[in-house]
This record gives sequence, C-alpha cells and structure tokens, in this order.
Amino acid sequence: MTQLGLPDTIQACLFDLDGVVTKTAVVHAAAWKETFDAFLRDYAGEQGRPFDAVDDYDEYVDGRPRADGVRAFLDSRGIHLPEGTPEDPPDAPTVHGLGNRKNVLLLERIRTGGVEAYEGTLRYLEAVRAAGLRTAIVSSSANCKDVLRSVGAEHFFDVRIDGVVAAERHLPGKPHPDTFLAAAHDLGVEPSRAAVFEDALAGMDAGRAGGFGHVVGVDRVGQADALYAHGASIVVRDLAELGGKQ
Repeated sequence: MTQLGLPDTIQACLFDLDGVVTKTAVVHAAAWKETFDAFLRDYAGEQGRPFDAVDDYDEYVDGRPRADGVRAFLDSRGIHLPEGTPEDPPDAPTVHGLGNRKNVLLLERIRTGGVEAYEGTLRYLEAVRAAGLRTAIVSSSANCKDVLRSVGAEHFFDVRIDGVVAAERHLPGKPHPDTFLAAAHDLGVEPSRAAVFEDALAGMDAGRAGGFGHVVGVDRVGQADALYAHGASIVVRDLAELGGKQ
C-alpha cells in the first residue's frame, strides 16, 4: 500500500460527489422525502407509507440518476407512472415530473443552506494530486459542476462525468459501471489501475461490475457491512483515515 492507502498499481482516483466530496447526501435525502411523501399522500391518502430517508434512500435512489431513482422507488411500492419527458414541469404526474420536482426542492435547500465539503476529502485530494495521480469526479447529479464550484473544488479534477455528460453520451447511471468506465477512459487509465471512492450502494455495485482495481466505501451513515456486501475493498468513515501525508 502507498502513503495514500492504495495499492501500488493505482494510477487514478475516481470520486463520487454527494457524500464523498460534499455534505449533500443528507440534502438529497430530504428533498426526495419531501417529493415522495407529497406524491404518496396524493396517490394513496394518509394510508400511504412515507418514504424512509435512510432505508428507502439507500436502497432505491442514492447514487442513481434522478429518473432511475423515481422508477426504482415507485416499483418498490407497486406504482407505475407514465415516463413523460425531461422537460415535464415539476407538478406533472410522471417519472420525469417527480424527478424535476425533487431537483427544484434540492436547489432551494442548497440556496438557503449552502453546501459544505468534507475537509478530510479535500486534504486527501490535495495529497492525491501531489502524488501525481489522475483524478475524476463521477456523479449522477446534473448540478455537479455548480456544486463543485460553490465549494472551490473544481480544480481538483482532471475529468468530470456527471448527469449532464452521461445524458450527452447516453451512459446508463449507477449501479451500471459505464460512468466510471468513461472517466477511466478519459483519463487514459485501465479500470484495473483506477480506484473508485463511493458512499452509495449503487456506486459499490458499479465499482465491482467495472472491474476497478480498488473500491473504497465511505461510510457516513453506519452501513459498513452493506458497503462490503456490495463490493467495497475497504470501508472508511472519512478519507483522512487512508493517510495522504506527503
């Protein structure tokens, strides 16, 4: 292992955004809960079981593109909506309408509460860059670029594969490995020589499916066992635990 806590063969590091670089996973969970709870009340009345911002979030929406998260959660409740289109208004009773409603609520929460980065991750990124490793941010968020800019972290990454880029390239989102594979390709590195840093179970699945050389699970919510079960090589609570001192 190197001073970065990585195998000697690793040449590039691929980082998820929400929950790994920035403290936005809890904001996403709250926006999803507000979105789904309002929908479920309209759909099933007060009898509708509310969205669980821990279990349902981890199982169905965390790390996935918005529309995929909507479909996965509604399928779990036996609910099927028309797809609609990405341009649907946020009050449309469609898959894309619900996803757009969630994004409106998310942006409101970010505007009012701001965004913070994990200091341990920023220090680790500095060490990774100082060691000469290539870096990419890999996120399902269409707001990735703005969020990185808001915390002054854009300069840490050579490549950005986010929700916007994935849509342009027609890349399926996590748990499929395609976005991580695209990042490795753009960095000119074989997947076996790249490390994935993820907090979402879907991200773990993507890392395992893509044949990456090392998959670091970042456990912010006490789900270490689940992260290992979904393919983590190692689990840490903060990237500072990996080292990174030069």
